[in-house]
Amino acid sequence: MNPRALLLVGHGTRDEAGAAAFRSFVAQLGAAQPELAVGGGFIELSPPPLADTVRDMVAAGVRDFAAVPLVLVSAGHAKGDIPAALAREEERHPGTSYAYGRPLGPHPNLLTVLERRVDEVLGGADRAETTVLLVGRGSTDPDANAEVVKVARLLWEGRGYAGVETAFVSLAEPSVPAGLERCRLLGARRIVVLPYFLFTGVLPDRVREQAAAWAAAHDGADVRCAEVIGPEPELAELVMERYRETVGGDLRMNCDTCVYRIALPGFEDRVGRPQQPHHHPDDPAHEHGHGHGHGHGSHAHSH
Repeated sequence: MNPRALLLVGHGTRDEAGAAAFRSFVAQLGAAQPELAVGGGFIELSPPPLADTVRDMVAAGVRDFAAVPLVLVSAGHAKGDIPAALAREEERHPGTSYAYGRPLGPHPNLLTVLERRVDEVLGGADRAETTVLLVGRGSTDPDANAEVVKVARLLWEGRGYAGVETAFVSLAEPSVPAGLERCRLLGARRIVVLPYFLFTGVLPDRVREQAAAWAAAHDGADVRCAEVIGPEPELAELVMERYRETVGGDLRMNCDTCVYRIALPGFEDRVGRPQQPHHHPDDPAHEHGHGHGHGHGSHAHSH
């Protein structure tokens, strides 16, 4: 029996370099796993569309997929949009099956790469005089934002930084400028802005622009911007770990603070709400309002 194929699912970005990095990572992972069928696609914004990737893999004989979301946190894309996209593929291709894995973070592999990114811009400068500002995408889902805060705390522990603060570039507070101001008020001598993103894109670029603007307005501020995580060996190892979990049925998804299950303050109306993944114009078969799994309403995107 052939093993389940590995299907990497990304959201998509308007930044061609970011989309190319995703495609390159999928190709590298496939080359490193010659015994395994590996493919990857996006649910919107970037080629190849997930539907095209699944179509081609099915044509090559694949019937059983282990889908791993190439996302860092359990926000709306992981909870609603990607499961809905997989459900549509199952309808399109009768006889196929899809086991769905969990997002990548938080994970020690990612912390290792984040630490490396900070060291790259420190160039040997003292960690004890460095405050890191970890910047996540931001979400309307409080559980997803809390995951970023957890990563920040885990990054701080045992690494000797003066502190690790958190900010978000969209949809959540504190913003990048507000996060930088908090670092300043806490007495930061040097600030490393660390984008918590897998690949380059519109939002990581925005993080750098906002950090540069804040630094320019604060004479003498030592603000340095680190790179995104990128296609590091640790990322490939983590994806394969998530693949093995998915095949084995060991998903361990955290639902203790999910707004669709737990009445969190300000989000009580979401408990038990039918999930509504947003419309994906790249998939003509997606009728808005047809929901699967966890999800969220229609909203605008910049990636």
